[in-house]
Amino acid sequence: MTAPTGIIPGAVFGAIGALAAFPLRLAAREVERQHGQLRRGVTRRTSHVVFGRTLIAKAGTAKGGDAEIERRVAAERAANRTLLSENGFLRLLGLMKAPEASSLSRQSLVDQSRLSGADLDLLSLFDAFEHDCEPYSFRDLILARKYAGLVAGGASWGAIARSVHRSGPVASLTAKSLNVGSQHGRPDQIYLEDGQSELDGQLLFDLGSASAAGDDTLEELFAEAESAEEEGRHDDAAALYQRCLSIDPSDAIAAFNRANCLRGAGRVADAAHDYARAIKLDPAFVEAWFNLAGLMSDEGKIASARRHLVKAIALDKSYADPVFNLARLEFDAGNLTEARRHWVRYLELDADSEWARTAQKGIQFVDLQLARTAG
Repeated sequence: MTAPTGIIPGAVFGAIGALAAFPLRLAAREVERQHGQLRRGVTRRTSHVVFGRTLIAKAGTAKGGDAEIERRVAAERAANRTLLSENGFLRLLGLMKAPEASSLSRQSLVDQSRLSGADLDLLSLFDAFEHDCEPYSFRDLILARKYAGLVAGGASWGAIARSVHRSGPVASLTAKSLNVGSQHGRPDQIYLEDGQSELDGQLLFDLGSASAAGDDTLEELFAEAESAEEEGRHDDAAALYQRCLSIDPSDAIAAFNRANCLRGAGRVADAAHDYARAIKLDPAFVEAWFNLAGLMSDEGKIASARRHLVKAIALDKSYADPVFNLARLEFDAGNLTEARRHWVRYLELDADSEWARTAQKGIQFVDLQLARTAG
């Protein structure tokens, strides 16, 4: 994959992890100026995913660690989204100078360095090279060979990524010898040959006047809320997302996530309110329309559920889930012809899953019923 050039108008960026360079709100402002959108987290509308470097710093002590990052990277790649490192994102925005011209392909770097393709991709995603994607430079090849040696010595890609920014610009490491081990007893730590400069993974960006306590608190709160949500602590997560919203009332993702947590906690009315708030903040937030429809359906408010499902389908014609749910809703209401029409459409979007087999059975049942009625 070669580096993208310039924001495509209408592109929707999702940030996973806080940026090390400056607060997300400043990046969001610049993206908006260039006719795009930047949000925390990822939705169906997300076209580009930015992995902030603070994510890898926190992974060293967080539950799940590097494996969780690998899972998220694989999921976003499988969804055919464009993955960007923090530096790649800043270059795309024109806020960071691009490195000198280069010519080495990804495969060439793998072949010449003996660094695995998976480690190369992950280290690139967290800016452990001069370039964040191909074409790579000769300095990147030198770094790749050094990193391959560290991996052979027992270091993980995550340990390397957490360490390399400590000593200055990444390219400066090409002239230094790196080794695995630590005078402080951490076997996967990286240090310089002289033993005086242990690379402890701290990030070097000076935020200066761009930093604000509120931004730091917001990023920490959002990450804490996500962790609580993943662990099923719905009430705790809802409270944390509410604190995020008190700092940034315009955050549709936080409102949506809070609604999901409230729903999980059985607080139906509050959940409906926050789904509506997410929709008000972002009228094209298709997942919010869909989840609100599900909530209305659970409450027996069929007309409202139908309206919200129809809206979700109108916003995203490739979104199969609302099509299936609308077919099921119409079937339960006795509208067999409408149910059949939606199931047929669902099979155009998904022909292989368990839900697809259910749709096929639904169509067969409706055809049988209609045939009996005609007879």
